[in-house]
Amino acid sequence: MIDLYKKRSLGTFCSEVLLLVVSAFIYSIAFPGFVSEKGLGFIAFFAIIPVLIVIKNTSWKAVGFHGFLFGVAFYCFFNYWLPNFHKGAIVIVTVIKGTEMLILFFALKGAVTLFKKHGYLLQGFIWISYAYLSESWFAGYPYGTIAYALYRYLPLIQIAEYTGIWFIIYMIIAPQAYIANNLADRVKRQGDRFLVYVKKNLLFPIIYVAVFIVWLITGTIQLSYWENAKEDRTWRVATIQHNHDSWQGGLTTYRRNFSNLRRLSLEAIRQNPDIVVWSETAFVPSVSWHMNYSYEGAGDTLGNAETAELVKEFVSFAEELDKPLLTGNPTGVLKDPTKGPIDLETGELNRTDYNSVILFDDGTIKATYNKQHLVPFTEHFPYQKQLPWLYNILVALDYNWWEKGDEPVVFESDGVKFSTPICYEDVFGYLPAEFVKNGADVIVNMTNDRWSGSADAAVQHATIATLRSVETRKSTVRSTNSGQTCMILPTGKIVDPVEQFKMTYHIYDVPVYESATYGHTFYVEHIDYLAYASIYISAIALIVGLALNILRRIKK
Repeated sequence: MIDLYKKRSLGTFCSEVLLLVVSAFIYSIAFPGFVSEKGLGFIAFFAIIPVLIVIKNTSWKAVGFHGFLFGVAFYCFFNYWLPNFHKGAIVIVTVIKGTEMLILFFALKGAVTLFKKHGYLLQGFIWISYAYLSESWFAGYPYGTIAYALYRYLPLIQIAEYTGIWFIIYMIIAPQAYIANNLADRVKRQGDRFLVYVKKNLLFPIIYVAVFIVWLITGTIQLSYWENAKEDRTWRVATIQHNHDSWQGGLTTYRRNFSNLRRLSLEAIRQNPDIVVWSETAFVPSVSWHMNYSYEGAGDTLGNAETAELVKEFVSFAEELDKPLLTGNPTGVLKDPTKGPIDLETGELNRTDYNSVILFDDGTIKATYNKQHLVPFTEHFPYQKQLPWLYNILVALDYNWWEKGDEPVVFESDGVKFSTPICYEDVFGYLPAEFVKNGADVIVNMTNDRWSGSADAAVQHATIATLRSVETRKSTVRSTNSGQTCMILPTGKIVDPVEQFKMTYHIYDVPVYESATYGHTFYVEHIDYLAYASIYISAIALIVGLALNILRRIKK
C-alpha cells in the first residue's frame, strides 16, 4: 500500500537534501563547465544512483520537493553562466527545470512503488519520456540531457543514427536504476547483499552487458565506416567570427560590425572559398526591408535613411565580393500586406520581423530561412492573453519578439544543398532531421553565443550539436559570433574549433555526403520514434500498475 503520510525524521530529510545537492554537482561535472573544460562524461553512468536511492526511500510528501530541489541545484551548477544573459534567466530556467524534475521524481517513485521487483526497468523509459517532453513544449530546453555527456565517446554515440539520443539515455539510466533498487533497500537494512541481489536478478545484467558489448562493437564499426567514407565532394566554407559584444546596439555599432565583417571576409576570400558565412544577426539592418521599401524613397519618411544607406553599402560589398554570402539578418515584412510600409491611419511602421538567414548572391537575396524554434521568453511568448502580467514584465525588459517561421528551407549554392538552423535550433534533433529529409546535405549552424560571456556556454552548445551530425550523417559547420566556431564530422567529431572571443576567420573544407549516395539514416526517416514509444510504455505501465494496486487494496 502506498503510504502518503509516513513520518520521517528531520535528520533523514536533511541528509536526503544534502545528498541530492551533492549529486547535482557531481552530475554537472559530466558536462563541460567550470570544473572540466570538456566534461567528464563517464560520471553520467553513476551520478544518478544516489538520486534514485533517495527517490525510492523518501516519502511521497517529500519526493516532489526533492525533484524540484535537484532540478534547481543541477541547473545552477550546470548553467551558472545564465545570469550573464539576464539575472532573471537563471530563475526562470531553474524554476522550469525544477518543476519538470518534480514531475519526473513522482513518476520514478511510482515505478518502483507499483513494481517493487522490476520497477527499475520502467525508470529508464520514464527518463527518456521526461527528456523528450521537457524539450518539446514552449519552454523546451535540452541542455543537461544526460546523453550529451557522452559526446566525446564516439563509438557510443554512433547508435544515434538509428535511435537518436533516446537509446543512449536508457543505457545510462537503466543500470543505475538496477543498482539503486538494491542499495535503497540496503540503506533501510531490508535488502540482500549486492551479490546476492545480482544472483537473484541475473537476467538484467546479462542482457545489459550483452547489449552494451553489441552497442560498443557496432559503434566502433560504424565509426570506422564513416571515418573512411568517401565524400561526394568538398565544400570550401569561410566562417567569419567578428566577436561582437551582443549587448551593444545602435547604428554606430552596426556600422563598426559591418566594417569588421567586411575586412575579415576580404581576407578570407584570398583563400578562394566557395561561400562566405557570417553568424546569427551578424548584419542587423534588414536587407530585405530596405531593398523593398527604403530604396523606393521610404527611408527618409521612416526616419531610417542612415540605416538604409548602410544596407546599400552591404549590397554593394556583397556584389563586389563575387562569392555567395550567407548571413544572419532579420527579415522585415509588412505586418498588414494590404497597407504600405507606413500605416496611414496610425502613422506607425507597418512591419514585423523574423530572425532569419539570407543567402545573398548576384546582387539579390536568393533564399531566406526564418527561424522556426524561437527562444522562449526572449524571442517568443505565445501566452499574452493567458499570462498578461508575465508578458508585460518581458516587454518591460525590452525583449525582442520575432515572428515564427514554418518551413525547413534548403538553400543551394554551387550545387551544394544545405540548411541553416539558427542559434539553439541545433539542440533539437527533429529540426536538422527535417532539414535533411527535405534535401539538405550539409548543416550550417548560425549562432551567437557571445552574449553569455562564457566559453563554457558555447562549448555546451557545440557538444549538443555533435549528435545532430551523427543522427543525420551530415557534416555540420558552425559559424558563430564568438564561439564555438568549428566543423563537426558525421562521426560527431569536432574539428578545428576556433579560439573563442577572438576576431578572426577560418576556412573549412567541408566533406559533403549526399543523400543521393548514402541515403537517409533511420533516424531521419523515423524521427524520435523511440521517444514516442517510451512515453506510451511509461504511461500505460504506470496506469496499469496503479489500477492493479487499487484492486489489491480493494480485495484486502
